[in-house]
Amino acid sequence: MTAAPEPTGPQVTVVVPTFNEAPNVAELVRRVGVATRGLDAELLFVDDSRDGTADEVRRVAPGAELPVRVVHRDVPTGGLGGAVLEGLRVSRAPYVLVMDGDLQHPPELIPTMVARAREPEVDVVVASRYVGEGSSAGLANAARQAVSSTSTAVTRAMFPVRLRDCSDPMTGFFVVRRAAVDVDALRPRGFKILLEILARHPMRVVEVPFVFGARYAGESKANLAQGLHFLWQLAGLRFGRMSRFAIIGGLGALANIAIVALLTSLGMTWLPAAIVAAEATIVGNFLLQERFVFRDLRDEGKGAWARFGQSFTFNNVETVVRMPVMAVLVETMHVAAVLATAITLVVAFVVRFTFHSRIVYRPRASSRRARMVEREAEQAGPPPAPSSEHV
Repeated sequence: MTAAPEPTGPQVTVVVPTFNEAPNVAELVRRVGVATRGLDAELLFVDDSRDGTADEVRRVAPGAELPVRVVHRDVPTGGLGGAVLEGLRVSRAPYVLVMDGDLQHPPELIPTMVARAREPEVDVVVASRYVGEGSSAGLANAARQAVSSTSTAVTRAMFPVRLRDCSDPMTGFFVVRRAAVDVDALRPRGFKILLEILARHPMRVVEVPFVFGARYAGESKANLAQGLHFLWQLAGLRFGRMSRFAIIGGLGALANIAIVALLTSLGMTWLPAAIVAAEATIVGNFLLQERFVFRDLRDEGKGAWARFGQSFTFNNVETVVRMPVMAVLVETMHVAAVLATAITLVVAFVVRFTFHSRIVYRPRASSRRARMVEREAEQAGPPPAPSSEHV
């Protein structure tokens, strides 16, 4: 019997999409080289820069500890996500690790991520800021941290099943088994390529914690345009559930007005009429959401009465909170009443949708995820007994 040929080429391609990151190249190549010793890895830059980043890669490549190459794109189709897609196409390794070019993703975590990716029943390993000792401390300020965490919550609300095992779908630091990704199915529109991959493929996910570090050099590329690209990506990936939620909310608003009009015409004063209309609308919205918005999630988590209790309580609290906020906008900040109403309703809609998706209809962790957590707990063993000095 003829022996099977030995695999040729690297086993891991580290793909780094870059846009004007020349000052970071030398240090990134050095640290990735040290981290990947013994991994049979290559480093691939996919570059859309105008600052000579590609030339800097070519300059430092001969002295690197691993093979280094660069693909420069004159037309940056798809932005950073498109660059990652190009890396997936170019790579011939069974595993592709994606990381940013600014060293906010620590290369020292690469061996751990690759080892986890090689375990059975794993398609993607996500470096997460939201598990274990992970942290987003490297973000520039509290505002960016708040935007990041809020975007993550809304994203997970829009994809509750596909992202139930992934706490950080917005990260750009992950390893994917290349055979698990259909590159022709991807339609990248900007930064968040991992979200694109997870939303379009049923993936078996493992997470490892990481601390998002400070940028080594250069300036952040995050801006308003990238935020709009992200919103467009979300709409393209998952418009149906949120749109149905919005339609039901609109119908509920019309029903609320009709009930108030009917009751006041029958002689009821406006306040009890408004209360009755609000409660009836909340119940009606819940029943319609059960049927038309979250039908596929009803058997994934809590029972019907628990869902109703959480939904009913939240909507009443939200209504009570929204009124004083409107008063502040109109009376203190002198915002027109119609505009204040529109602002609070839009914010309330996003908050309600996120709460219902992430809390009321939150799916249980997959059985595979539960088995992995139990196995990791068993391997870790019991916690150490406290020492006498802490008793």
